[in-house]
Formats: sequence, structure tokens, C-alpha cells
Amino acid sequence: MKILERSWIVILLWLASLILALAVKPPQSDIFFTLTYLFGGLLVFSFLWAWLNLHWTRITRQTRSRRSQVGKYAEERFVIENTGRLPKLWLEMRDHSELPGHLASRVINALPARRQRSWAVKTICYRRGRFMLGPITLYSGDPFGLFLLTRDIHLASHIVIYPPTFDVPGFSPPIGQVSGGDALRRRTHYITTNVAGVRDYVPGDSFNRIHWRSTARTGRLIVKEFELDPMADIWLFLDLEKRVQVGSVGEPTVQDLALPPFLRVLREDVSHIELDPSTVEYAIAITASLAKHFLDRDRSVGMVTYAHGAQREFAQTDRGERQQARILGMLAVAHAEGTIPLSQVLAAETVHFTRDTTAIIVTPSTDPEWVVAARHLVTRGVRCVAVVVDPAGFLQEASTGRYEHVTRRVVADLVASQIATYVVRYGDPLELALNEANVQAV
Repeated sequence: MKILERSWIVILLWLASLILALAVKPPQSDIFFTLTYLFGGLLVFSFLWAWLNLHWTRITRQTRSRRSQVGKYAEERFVIENTGRLPKLWLEMRDHSELPGHLASRVINALPARRQRSWAVKTICYRRGRFMLGPITLYSGDPFGLFLLTRDIHLASHIVIYPPTFDVPGFSPPIGQVSGGDALRRRTHYITTNVAGVRDYVPGDSFNRIHWRSTARTGRLIVKEFELDPMADIWLFLDLEKRVQVGSVGEPTVQDLALPPFLRVLREDVSHIELDPSTVEYAIAITASLAKHFLDRDRSVGMVTYAHGAQREFAQTDRGERQQARILGMLAVAHAEGTIPLSQVLAAETVHFTRDTTAIIVTPSTDPEWVVAARHLVTRGVRCVAVVVDPAGFLQEASTGRYEHVTRRVVADLVASQIATYVVRYGDPLELALNEANVQAV
């Protein structure tokens, strides 16, 4: 409860009236007793009014989805219901969500008894991460403005905002052909272009696996078995070492948050998303886009990064939408707080890589040591692709020249090692920067 300034005036008048009523003899004291009853009744009436407004009130919060993506919407629906027999003069619901720009607070006027009000909130997502939705504080008062009562409602949940993904149809890393052999025959429950054989139907097999010719010949259901494409394993290495990152992450502008919903819908197209001037955000958006690119083409994709000190974030190679959600979920909460250099990550994580593996390295690092580690992978037959986020454009002009020189040297070393290299600079559209025409070596 918060006692407002004007209520103290009424309390002082009540005390003064009470003192005078006790000090003055009748019949002069009658008027002071009347004022005492009047001011006391006003205080009690106002408090009860505000208290009743907060009670017998039910709030329901429905989040349409616990996951969204930068450039898309997070949607919620609120229902406030008056379960009592008296109307509510006014109620204010304040939402304490962490999601930037999520304006869910409302003021509800004249809510009749046994009635409810509802409203929907659509918020365009500007920032990746894991955010709390709620809790809620309910405010109410009395008609005279003497008391302001609050009630905390612990309606809280979390929402995960995935990083943006861009279509990169022109990204075609030079993946060669590998001769067959017994070591490459790996059976899978996925449907691929490689048919390994046939077997009897078992409950749970999909009908599009049925081999109708064998079924007609044998008189019983026969299904096809598949094996993985020997070139399907793609590993994404995201460099989140804190020491090599430059740039900063800003907050959504006031102009963005002030856009009404009917204008915000024009910005839902991911092509209009402007990434923050930070190598971290560029590298994460690139990794997310490449993961989606290959998973949409039914490739097997895995990811390795060290985002929190020496803590390893790992996603085993897999296919499908489930794997895409897993990788995007990891990237949504990733922070550039790693302490392990990229060269050590490549040396430790690629020990068991075979010749049928493709490693895609996304980094802003200008340390030549990781180039040496990538070159060692190439000598072992692992295909490497480097996506270098040029840190020069993310710095002030005084430091740009030094970084440009070092970046050119790193790219030259990669080209000399026959490693396909893409260079992404600040402001470059990713769908154009990650195009086959911009590859530095083939």
C-alpha cells in the first residue's frame, strides 16, 4: 500500500477534528465529532474501495509460442476478469517483461462485475536471447485518490528469440567426390538418395519407403533401406573467443519501439534486418544462416563453439527441423565470453574427423595460428571453408588500417592453403557476401 500525499492531509484533518472534539465541551464539540466521523469514514471507504478493486480479479496470460526469431513477432494474449459482485473503477496492469519493446501494460476502466477484458500484444523482436515475460504488478486506487494499492502476480515465463537467418542460396563450398567403400556405409532412418537395400516392413515405417516391385513379387510389404551420403557431415565452428571480438551491441532505437503495429509489419521481412555493428552478431547470424541452408537441403550438420569461458557448446551432427531448432537455440543465448583460442578448438575437436567431413569456420580472428590448424586439417583430407568477418569495419577509423592489413594477410594464407574463403565486412548483405562469386579460393 502506498499512502498518497493528499491522504496525509485527510489524516491530519481527522486527527485535528478528533483532538478538538475531545478538547471542546458540548454542544460546541458536536461539529468536531461530525467532522471526525466524516474524515474517518472517508479514509475507511477509500481504503476498502481500493482493496476490493485488487481482489476478486483473475489475470490470464497466454503466450502463443515460446520461441520466435529476430525480425518476427512475439505474441501474447491477456485476459483480466472481474470475478466479484462489484464493478472495478480502474485497474492498471504493469508488465515487467525483459523483452525489448514488449509493451503489454494496460489501464482497464470500468470493468463490470462478472465481466472480462482481453487484448493481444504483438512485439517485433529486435534482440536474440532468452527473456523473461512477466511478472505482473496490479495497481488500483479509490475515487478520491487517497490510497494506491499494489498486488504482485507471479505470471512469468521465458521466451527464446533465435538469431536472424538469411537465405544464402549462392553458398556452394567446393565439396569433392569421395570414392565408396565399406567404411562409408552407414544405415539411417532418414530417406536419402542412397538406397542400401530392402527389408520386410515393420510397424512404424512410412509408406513412401515401400518398394512396390519387391512387394508385388514377394506378396508381402517390402521397404527400402537408406544410407547416409558420405559427404553429408558438415561441422560449423563458431569462434566466440572474447579477445578477438570487436564492435558493440546497441539497444533498439526509440523510433523502432514507437512504430505502431500496422507499420511494424512492414519490417517483419528478414531482409530489412540491420545487424548490430559487432563481429559477434555477424558471426552468429552467419552460422545460423549456414545451418539453415544445409539442413533445408537435408544435410547432416553439427556445431562446436566455446561461448562461456572454457565451457564447450556442442551439437552432434543430425538432420531435420529438430536439429535446426537445437542449433538456433544454442546461438540465441551464446555470448562472446570464450577463453579458448580457435586454433586450440580446431586441434581438439577435429581429431576424429574423417576424410568425408567438411569444416566451416566462422571467425573474426586475425591470429595466424588458426590458419595453421586449418591447413593441418586440409592435409588430413578434411575439407575446410573459412568465413572471415573482417573486424576492420567494426572499429574506429584510427584502428582500421592496422586490422585491414592483418586481415588481408590471413586471407592470403588461407588462399595459399587452398581453403575456400569468404570475407564478410560490416554492412555487407550476407546473401551477397556468402555467394559463390565472392569466394577467394576454390
